[in-house]
Amino acid sequence: MVYIICIIIGIFTAFAGSLVGLGGGILLIPSLLFLNQISSEFSWATPQTIVGISLIVMVFTALSSTIFYFREGRVDYKTGFLLLSGSVPGGILGSWLNQFVAEDDFSFYFGILMIVLSLLFFIKRNMLGKQPVTKKGLRSFQFDGVTYQYTVTFWVAFITSLVVGTLSGLFGIGGGSIMVPLMILLFGFPVHIAIATSMFIIFFSSIISAGTHIILGHVSWEYVLFFIPGAWIGGTIGAKVNQRMNSRALEWILRVLLMLIGLRLIIAGLT
Repeated sequence: MVYIICIIIGIFTAFAGSLVGLGGGILLIPSLLFLNQISSEFSWATPQTIVGISLIVMVFTALSSTIFYFREGRVDYKTGFLLLSGSVPGGILGSWLNQFVAEDDFSFYFGILMIVLSLLFFIKRNMLGKQPVTKKGLRSFQFDGVTYQYTVTFWVAFITSLVVGTLSGLFGIGGGSIMVPLMILLFGFPVHIAIATSMFIIFFSSIISAGTHIILGHVSWEYVLFFIPGAWIGGTIGAKVNQRMNSRALEWILRVLLMLIGLRLIIAGLT
């Protein structure tokens, strides 16, 4: 029964994560934390183990999504590699810091992070399109016959991705839940390009962060192997659905969901 639940969680979280570029960890982690609290069969789901599993699962979620998005021509891989400049060292640092976080503290801080992320999603639509386009760091990207322009300078990209990478390795969220709104707000990315490029970034950064957790012994292979098929299936389906629908309705659901889960985790961390 535990293994079936792991597969179902893998499919659902990867589907939602791929659809809006979150990577899935933002839903997988609180799901396992909750199951750890209510069922002895999930006693193995400690913060360190959960983060290790989440990052490995996200490698496959991001790979399946990136392959699809790349075929559709939505991935700005040149800017993606620029944003990876800080994600890689940040992911290693965050993964190393994770081992020093106690279970109650992890729930509390993760809850705060989720609320902050939900607020970012509330404001991003209002800010969309207001970013000035300057010659320094100017980038152009063509998709579906339209040329988009946005500004990404190296040092801003490096510092931003370093912070995102550290949080990714620390909490196992893959970075997409932070990177997508920042790419839209800070750099002026169009939504669909931001989502596709985010999954491209998550793929590489998750490999680095997951590798660090594997070295530190934070991965329970008995269970992670059951999340991977679900992640691949959910990631592929989510990417396909993304091109056929306006994801605003799902984003509203995620906003409220992140807020509620965040509040619950904060309460759990304080009690």
